[in-house]
Amino acid sequence: MACFLVPAGTAIVTTTLRKKIPEKYHIGWLNAMLWGGVLMLAVEHIVHGEVVLYPPFLTKGLPEVLPELVKIGIPMTLAIFGVWSVIVLVRLKLSKKLSFVKT
Repeated sequence: MACFLVPAGTAIVTTTLRKKIPEKYHIGWLNAMLWGGVLMLAVEHIVHGEVVLYPPFLTKGLPEVLPELVKIGIPMTLAIFGVWSVIVLVRLKLSKKLSFVKT
């Protein structure tokens, strides 16, 4: 129900700090992955009635929300970071190979 709050918080931090992160790490890719996941999950939770568009927004209380944040939100965010890391590493390796071939 609230699993999207962890990647949302992470996306807020990475979006805020994006100008301080070197361009070679493609932080925009990470932000796109995080915000896309947040949007997709928020829509899914709204459609299923787990999140409502009026206060208190979440249909469950803190005792139900916290375990979901820990069990689903954190692993999901770590998985996004993992995929992003692999993409960036492949990109860096390919750019090194391509620059080596050109010279």
